[in-house]
Order: sequence, then C-alpha cells, then structure tokens
Amino acid sequence: MRAVVLVPQLKQQRDNREATATTPMRSMEAKLEEAKGLALAIDLTVTQGLIVPVNQPRPATLFGTGKIEEIGHLLDETDAGLVIIDHPLTPVQQRNLEKQWNSKVIDRTGLILEIFGRRASTKEGTLQVDLAHLNYQKGRLVRSWTHLERQRGGAGFMGGPGETQIEADRRLLQERIVRLERELEQVVRTRQLHRAKRRKVPHPIVALVGYTNAGKSTLFNRITGAGVLAEDMLFATLDPTLRRMKLPHGRTVILSDTVGFISDLPTHLVAAFRATLEEVLEADLVLHVRDMSDPDNAAQAGDVMRILADLGIDEKVAEERIIEVWNKVDRLEPDAHDAILQKADGRANVRAVSALSGEGVDALMDDISVRLSGVLTETTIVLSIDQLSLLSWVYDNAIVDGREDREDGSVVLDIRLSEEQGAALERKLGLTVKSQAEEWER
Repeated sequence: MRAVVLVPQLKQQRDNREATATTPMRSMEAKLEEAKGLALAIDLTVTQGLIVPVNQPRPATLFGTGKIEEIGHLLDETDAGLVIIDHPLTPVQQRNLEKQWNSKVIDRTGLILEIFGRRASTKEGTLQVDLAHLNYQKGRLVRSWTHLERQRGGAGFMGGPGETQIEADRRLLQERIVRLERELEQVVRTRQLHRAKRRKVPHPIVALVGYTNAGKSTLFNRITGAGVLAEDMLFATLDPTLRRMKLPHGRTVILSDTVGFISDLPTHLVAAFRATLEEVLEADLVLHVRDMSDPDNAAQAGDVMRILADLGIDEKVAEERIIEVWNKVDRLEPDAHDAILQKADGRANVRAVSALSGEGVDALMDDISVRLSGVLTETTIVLSIDQLSLLSWVYDNAIVDGREDREDGSVVLDIRLSEEQGAALERKLGLTVKSQAEEWER
C-alpha cells in the first residue's frame, strides 16, 4: 500500500527545543526517518514524508483547515490510500481526518501495534499484542451501528431502547480483553516458574536492551552463535530469546535478547509486555546496546533509560548493573572511530564494539566475566578418586590452566576462580582449597 508519513511539529516542541539546547533531543528529521522506517517495516511504500508545523492543535482534526486541504491535494497527487501520523490521535481526530481525506489514517501507536502484530511468533507474543491492540481499539469503536437496537430495556412495556450495537461491541471487546488477561496470567505464572528453576541452577542472567535496530540481535548471535533474526529493520526481533553460553573465564551464564525500545512507546504495549520486560529486572547484568553511527544515539539512550526507570531500574542500580555497549563502530569514519574508542577506554562502564565484525567483543566478554565472577585467584587442587565427580563442576565454573592425572587415579588441576566459586568449591570438597594446595606442595 502507498502511504504518506506526516510528523507534526507542535509549537510547544519547538519552544522546548530552543529552551533546552543542552539536553539531547531527537531532531525532527530523525523523527521523520524513524517514522518512515516503521512504515517500511510492514512493507508499505512511502510516497512522501513531511514535517508539518502545528501552531495550535485542533481538538477535532489536530491540523488546521489549510494544512488539511494541502495534504489532501498531496494524497491525490501521490495516489496514497494511507496516512501515517507520527503523533497520538484521539478517536475523534482519526475519524474526522479519514472523512476529510477519504483515506485510512493511523497514528504512531496504531503503526507500532501493526508491526508487533506481524512480528509476534510465539503464543505469549501473540497474546501480548492482541491485548494491547484490543485496549487501543476499545475507545475507537465507530458509531456506525447505532440505528440497530437489540431489545427494549426496562421491566415494563414503556422501557426505552435497550442495548445498541455499539454497546454490544464494547461488551464483546471487554469480554475478549478479560479472557486474554487470564491467559496472560497463566503465561506470567509459567515465566515465574522458569525463573524459579533458573535460580535453583544459579547461572547469572545477562540481558540485552537498547533502542530498536541498535544491533542487539547481531551482538546476541556473535556472542552465542545463535541464529536469531538480525536485519537492518525496526523491531526485527519481538519475542525474547534466551541462550546458555560460557564466558572466557569458564562460568556459564544465560544471555537474554529482549524487544527493542522506541521513543513514545505506547503505554498499552508497555503494560502488555511487562511480563517479558521483567526479564530485564531479573538480570544480574544489563548490556545497553547503542548505535553509535546514529546521530541521535544520545536521545535514543535517554529514551531507553526512561523506560528502564519505569520498570524499576533507577540510576543508582543502573551504575552497578549496566554496561553501555557502543555498537556499530565499524560504520564510523576513521577519525570518529578512533575518538569513540579513546572515549570508551576512559569510562569504566563502557565498551566500544562492532557486533558485525567482532571488534571489541572479546574485551566486552572479559568485562562481563569480571563483573559476574569478580577478581580471579590462581590455585591448585587435588581431586581424589572419590572426588572425581566434581571434575565437570570445576570445568564449568573455573578456568583450568593445567591438569595432571596421577597413577593412583587422582587428578591435579591448576585453576583460576573467583572468591564466590572458591567458597562453593570448598563446601563441595569438605576442606579448604588452600589446605589442598599446601598438601600438594608437601
């Protein structure tokens, strides 16, 4: 379908942009490109994209009469049957604009819901999208059936008109919403059971978050070797994916790839996807992936941090749990590339990488290992014949630098492990690692 994309620029937004020049704000051109990208994500043909100044939003149509006529002529010229307005529309505004232009009109929320509806592949994702879509449509039922009356109300024959068709539609819609909420409650319980099982096998969880199309899935595939869909497209990934992986220091962790964030994310979606987004809350470490080749990456990072704050990750927690991954450095010019690497080296919580080429990924993995495992200490342990069942645990949780198999069946291992893992090994062996090392030296 041919579509025209409109980005309203309200006078208030222009004033705020001038007043807060030091605060990272997304340019109107970047907003227009993002809106076009959203349209392309569902295979629409964008014939025209416009930034439309709006001095005084009209309650009935948002735009003034002159702009409506001008856009109407543009629709006739481009033969577009769909208008995408990158701004929330009230049901009245949407209906009036459709009448004025004789074309289908959807706002930003409707467009994102359409994309999510196409991307959802799991039962959970489908339920979440359906619930968000129904809540969005609940206030947009058009009174096209009001001439139909179902039955007369009241106890006597003098009762007035009973349930009209639109009231019946609202009731059926609400019944579907209640049914979906019940099904999602079951999904939430199942997800909580999965989390409880993961806690019994205490593998740390590392969650990838970031603005849509920042390269999270590409980084996920680079680290885990998985085949998650990774394309240069907004919201290419919707359903969360979890994979088990082993860090360079030997520890096993679970890496979670989550849905991408976007500015002005519809509240319906945030509410519906809360069960999925809570995976981020459960994570021991969060990798905030940023597209450093995008001029508006600072504003995008601000949007991501606001959503994380809404989920319950405040600034103090963020400093301890979040590593910023400055991705797509391979797209930068050589001078900008070197400057980004130098800037990242000067900050403790930042790593510059290219998920596509692999540049900087090894350093990121080492950083994750240190964050999750702490400082590693070297030691030597001796496993007797009756302790050989611990071999697999040692290989899973420590770095084995050397091994010697004795004639009596015991095994000598030179290992590096964290303080936490060392304490766990001591409990398993029944004596301290230090005393075993001293015994071996004697």
